[in-house]
Amino acid sequence: MNKRMKDIVGELLKAEQALTISRLAERFKVSERTIRNDLNSINDWLDQNGLSLITLGASGRIDYKPEIEEVQRFVLENDFYSYKLSKEERKSLMAAILVSSSEYTTLASMADMLFVSRVTVINDLDDVKQLIYEQGLQVISHSNKGLRVDGPESRKRRMLLLMNRSQREYGQLDFAGNTLNLLMGTPGEEQEIIRKIISEQEHANKSFLTDDSFHELVLYLGILLKRVRQGELVEPQKDIHNMRYPMASGILKYLSQYCQIVVTEDEVLYLGTLLASFRYLKKDDFNSDIVKTQLITRQFIEAVSRTLELDFNDDYVFYENLSNHLQSIFESADILFKENPVLRQILDKNRQIEAAVDANKDIIEKYIRRSLGSVELTYIAVHICAAIERKKNKEVAFHVILVCHGGIGTSQLLLERLKKHFNFQIVDVMSAHEVSRVKKGQADMVISTVRLPDCELDFVVVTPSLDDTDYLKVGHLIDDIRSRKNLPPRLEKREITPRGLMNRLKPLIREYKEADVEILLNKIEETVNRYFCVEEEPGALFAPMLHHLLTENRIELDVECSDWRQAVCASAGRLLQEGVIEERYIDAMIHNIEENGPYVVISPGFAMPHDAVDAGSLKVGMNLIRLKEPVLFGDEEAEPVRFVCCLSAVDHDRHLKAFFHLVNLLQGSKFKEMLEQAGTPRAVAAGIRRFEYALDD
Repeated sequence: MNKRMKDIVGELLKAEQALTISRLAERFKVSERTIRNDLNSINDWLDQNGLSLITLGASGRIDYKPEIEEVQRFVLENDFYSYKLSKEERKSLMAAILVSSSEYTTLASMADMLFVSRVTVINDLDDVKQLIYEQGLQVISHSNKGLRVDGPESRKRRMLLLMNRSQREYGQLDFAGNTLNLLMGTPGEEQEIIRKIISEQEHANKSFLTDDSFHELVLYLGILLKRVRQGELVEPQKDIHNMRYPMASGILKYLSQYCQIVVTEDEVLYLGTLLASFRYLKKDDFNSDIVKTQLITRQFIEAVSRTLELDFNDDYVFYENLSNHLQSIFESADILFKENPVLRQILDKNRQIEAAVDANKDIIEKYIRRSLGSVELTYIAVHICAAIERKKNKEVAFHVILVCHGGIGTSQLLLERLKKHFNFQIVDVMSAHEVSRVKKGQADMVISTVRLPDCELDFVVVTPSLDDTDYLKVGHLIDDIRSRKNLPPRLEKREITPRGLMNRLKPLIREYKEADVEILLNKIEETVNRYFCVEEEPGALFAPMLHHLLTENRIELDVECSDWRQAVCASAGRLLQEGVIEERYIDAMIHNIEENGPYVVISPGFAMPHDAVDAGSLKVGMNLIRLKEPVLFGDEEAEPVRFVCCLSAVDHDRHLKAFFHLVNLLQGSKFKEMLEQAGTPRAVAAGIRRFEYALDD
């Protein structure tokens, strides 16, 4: 909270009768809207600290029944009015104020900020200048403007980072440390974005920071955000790509997209240098049970598809989003999902979706061994609603204007995500201040990341990340437009993209010699990417498919086994021989089925045993056996299993395309007939390849 907000709380605590918004506006010489915004921010803070909230009554009356002692402890005692800064603390804060400013700072403004006299600031100034000088920086004085710090931007940031670090180590000086965080900190929402980006890049680069280094990186990226927004960019760096450069590049790529900033190559190089100085763990804390989550997700999607009589099995986005969501539920029984009134309103119109979730929730509950809460079920239903919207909104090519406040990077990110799920023709991309010039007829709708008070067209506000809630909002606007307007049929303009071109080339390439196809595909992919000047993750356009894992030498027919345990061992035999798994992985798979039941039966008659990636899995691999006689997998009433495919996964992604293709192929009777009737492993491998090519096209 800023000083005015603290003063407002003070007024509310000492008021003998209810205050009004208008009275507070008059008291603080600001508008009533400003007071309302302050009260909202105060409520956020009160809620975070578990304190009673402020409510508004009639005529702007403010109702508040506080826990006075608790609020005073949190707010009033933590103020420079009552907290006497030591000289060392005061010097640090003065230095931070000067270094963090992009303009001149007057002595009077520093005195006001620290609630000390101007004389005190003058007396401390020489020591402050020396403190800044020791970091390779210099304080410049201007008689009419005040003081500013001159020197390399990297040194300024490092000094701010070191000061934040030292304040954390003081322990009892929390308020001084909090003031430093206030000077250079970032809003809570952006802090969460920063944390998620770092976590994702840790996994992507298999480099896991210690807790202290992770926290320090969060602090630095907050400093970077604020400085870049002030127009203060890091100075030119030596073009040395150290081993942390890819991680730095990934972090700033996504920070730019989600926080709407533009960074230079020098920012990447400097961050790489900083990352090289941090400490890392050798342990990979990747969620080892991800395959379980993916299997449960697949079973749930199949069940919901049957209940609603809608086929969601080919919606990879739905599958990926829902598995990620369920993973968060599986990992913590204490995870809190907030009730969202917007989602509640949408689901009130889609009761059949909630009913379908409720009818099939036992698939999830059986695995997590607890009941799902009503809000958890709501969020699962939202993913299904979003999948339905994606299905029905690829019919009419809507003409859309895109409005972003974050520049071309954010616009392109949002554009790609929209076009992936909607049949849109983007007729223009503009900034918010240009929207007032748009007239009716120029487009069917406007999609914006900011509110548009002067827009004549139908519009919807979404987040740059475009989550499932945003898909629903866009979908409902489309439904509303459809009900009011008779839109003419339109042909979507075909855009040439590297992914689209690769999809056209693959079937042609695969007509040639099998042994050379995958090498050729990778070479062509690299060439296509260079031509389009795009950066793709390795294998992003071409990932291992099912027939790459289930080759002729990974298929065995008419294997004799007396029970499911023998079948699991037999399916893993070749993977063990070839060093894909360790022997303990077989025991882990058997224990997994004993503990969790036959959820590994992913289709009638077909089981996929597996276990956690840290249970002895060394490489990605599959091995399929067809049993001479089927066996039961623990459920006396279920259909006996004839096909057992052992899966060895090492991370979240590498097996995913092959797995997704397999479960989709098992939906078709012809594929199963081929598995039953093929006479040799070569015939099965050829059949898998043939069916998968048809699926991929």
